[in-house]
Amino acid sequence: MAGGITDTGEPYSAFVGLVYMFNLIVGTGALTMPRAFATAGWVVSLSLIAFLGFMSYMTTTFVIEAMAAANAQLRWKRREQEEMDDSDSTSDYSDDDMGRGRSEPETKPILSVQRAGHLDHFDIVERVEMGQMASMFFNKVGVNMFYICIIVYLYGDLAIYAAAVPISLMEVACGNHSCSAGSVKYNDTDPCWGSVTRKDAYRVFLSVFTLFLGPFTFFNSQKTKYLQILTSVMRWIAFTMMIILALIRIAKGTGEGHPPVATLSGVPNLFGVCVYSFMCQHSLPSLVTPISDKKRVGALVLADYVLILGFYVLLSFTAIFCFDSSLLHDMYTLNFTDNCDVLDIPVLRYFLGLFPVFTISTNFPIIAVTLRNNWKTLFHRDGGTYPWVVDRVVFPLITLVPPIVVAFCTHNLESLVGITGSYAGTGIQYIIPACLVFYARRHLEPVMGREAVNKHRSPFRHAFWVWFVLVWAASCLMFVTANIILTDTKK
Repeated sequence: MAGGITDTGEPYSAFVGLVYMFNLIVGTGALTMPRAFATAGWVVSLSLIAFLGFMSYMTTTFVIEAMAAANAQLRWKRREQEEMDDSDSTSDYSDDDMGRGRSEPETKPILSVQRAGHLDHFDIVERVEMGQMASMFFNKVGVNMFYICIIVYLYGDLAIYAAAVPISLMEVACGNHSCSAGSVKYNDTDPCWGSVTRKDAYRVFLSVFTLFLGPFTFFNSQKTKYLQILTSVMRWIAFTMMIILALIRIAKGTGEGHPPVATLSGVPNLFGVCVYSFMCQHSLPSLVTPISDKKRVGALVLADYVLILGFYVLLSFTAIFCFDSSLLHDMYTLNFTDNCDVLDIPVLRYFLGLFPVFTISTNFPIIAVTLRNNWKTLFHRDGGTYPWVVDRVVFPLITLVPPIVVAFCTHNLESLVGITGSYAGTGIQYIIPACLVFYARRHLEPVMGREAVNKHRSPFRHAFWVWFVLVWAASCLMFVTANIILTDTKK
């Protein structure tokens, strides 16, 4: 049974599911977006982020449709197995039993058909991770390519998160936040507390991060439900605060930003940031399946994307007109911690400095659980179960240890972010969802018949949209690769 591979978890309302998706999408990408907007130009940035948001929404609906198709196939196979078992038990009757039970073979199929009539095969009840969907709909080569892509991305994601939280804590603990200090560039060897260097402080915070959030890898993402809701409230407060503070400065006429209209040299970086900023497809099975009432899932997903796009645009536009483009930090919150002209209340400056910690910390368990479940699905064999030690210890450890080791070795993850976002990210956000929905439709049509209607089907049901996504993904990969080659040639 597929549900035995990864537990569905406790059900929650559609609103909680919306909060989960909002928290997952709005992560570190949102805080790196203002600088990307400033380097690419405001017209180019607005056009690209709107288009990439639309593309991400489309592929999200593809994944939800594929999840429903996977549930339908699992139910169909189970029903066929039950009918085979019934047939076998019927064939074992003796001649005497046949006389007494002649009516039974006639009644059972009728009852099973009646029961099937009340059941919608496309209900998303069992959690089917993307790895299991790939095994159901792809051939062996496709499955292997999927796992290479998803594992590279999720490990890279976890390594970035594991490094970003300690870096933020180190900047707050070791940085000089006095208004007279101005912007100061620190090195890893500079002292933080007496003889303790900034690098040592980073590793101390990384150890604390691992001890506090590592154990969530051994459980389900639903264990963090109340933490997710609390973090969502803090996220709204932080974003609203940064937007209002920037608007106040612009309204006073003291804004220093004069962003260009378009700078093509900044487009590759903007593309990577935007792809990373709309990523959620890999965790949809963990987020959507436990929703108790899925009638409005499509509307909620659309509302989430509209809300997030509006936030991204408002946050980035207020930033690029408030601050000088050359002074915008990679992590936007740092512009409020070292500039007293914008915010001179120490408590609020520390709050914004620690905001990335709250944002990333709630995403880490969800991403880790997703990677763990995909590992379990990769090695799963039909009818087999894992020993307790393998299921509860080995899989969580192989999920947690590698990214933590990478984060301990280095916190300069620029190249890893580039590979993760541009290559594995393009695969997960575009190529895999398009291929999943394409092969799911082809696979189920001869089984379920043309008259079967998937109630969770994507609004973009025409085959044109699938090919459009694939062509767009191929173009993006060629563009990013060409940019890397040209950049290296210039060096």
